[in-house]
Amino acid sequence: MTTLTAGGTLLGANQPADRFYAGGERIAAFRGDGAARPHTPEDWVGSVTPLFGEASLGRTVLPDGTALADAVAADPVAWLGEEHVAAFGADTCLLVKLLDAGQRLPVHAHPDVPFAAEHLGLAHGKTEAWIFLEPADVHLGFTREVGEDELARWVSAQDTAAMLGAMHRLSVEAGDAVLVPAGTAHAIGEGAFLVELQEPTDLSILMEWDGFAIDGAVAGHLGLGFDRALRAVDRRALSREQVESLRTARARDGGSLLAAAAPFFRAERVRGDSVLEAGFSVLVCTAGAATLTFESGDSLDVRRGATALLPHAAGVWSVTAGPGFEAIRCRPPSPADAV
Repeated sequence: MTTLTAGGTLLGANQPADRFYAGGERIAAFRGDGAARPHTPEDWVGSVTPLFGEASLGRTVLPDGTALADAVAADPVAWLGEEHVAAFGADTCLLVKLLDAGQRLPVHAHPDVPFAAEHLGLAHGKTEAWIFLEPADVHLGFTREVGEDELARWVSAQDTAAMLGAMHRLSVEAGDAVLVPAGTAHAIGEGAFLVELQEPTDLSILMEWDGFAIDGAVAGHLGLGFDRALRAVDRRALSREQVESLRTARARDGGSLLAAAAPFFRAERVRGDSVLEAGFSVLVCTAGAATLTFESGDSLDVRRGATALLPHAAGVWSVTAGPGFEAIRCRPPSPADAV
């Protein structure tokens, strides 16, 4: 813990095996650490969250063999800061992933905080956001009001054409950031490669599973049954303007991204030489290389594909950037903006 609180630490890949959709090649190429295993499309970065139904799979293990969740619980102030702990306790309030969609993901949605609290006894739902590293197409939200019985029929019949036909299709460019409020139906398109920020849960309600390596009729409803689980889906019509408002187009400049996500998490793009305030952070280096220097005088070198975990106790830190350096800094919500 002493070394970690003095600065930051580089994290290796944390890719749960045998996921139900394809991918992983882009993560391996991005990280530069060899050939990808099949069906490892997610890299859980700085995670204190296990996969749904698992005790520890998905949680980050630090280089000394300590689970990050245990390290944070043992010294939450050093990791998260006094203000964060006063507002949230030892909850990091954040999960970050690299996601490589080797095939289109199924249509699904995530519950919001009230639904998760009432039906699952959890403090978090799963609002999420995507920051794209490569162009892609996504489906996001319904173009018209969808009836409760209609949605149930689509799911029962696995009528993918009807689901996708009732959803907005959005083409995104590298650098675009998209907020996905909990409850919103969505499906990330094949070929997407992105950094995902989300509330720290693994809660997904599958509306589609036909053709995927999962029995959605059993595993797609969080153990609640579809009669209850589908109540978490936002069936309202979204206008094209409302869907476009969820995107920060080509958000390549330095500074804050995803302002509307502030009650759930924060993201900022770091470019060039910078001085950054203290705070628990997951840093994903997306281009170039840089040296991070912390208040202790310790330093950490990062390059494209590196992910780093930075505790609050590292203090204010500076970036000495090489040519073309860019990174995404992912953070919990500010206590002032908390839900």
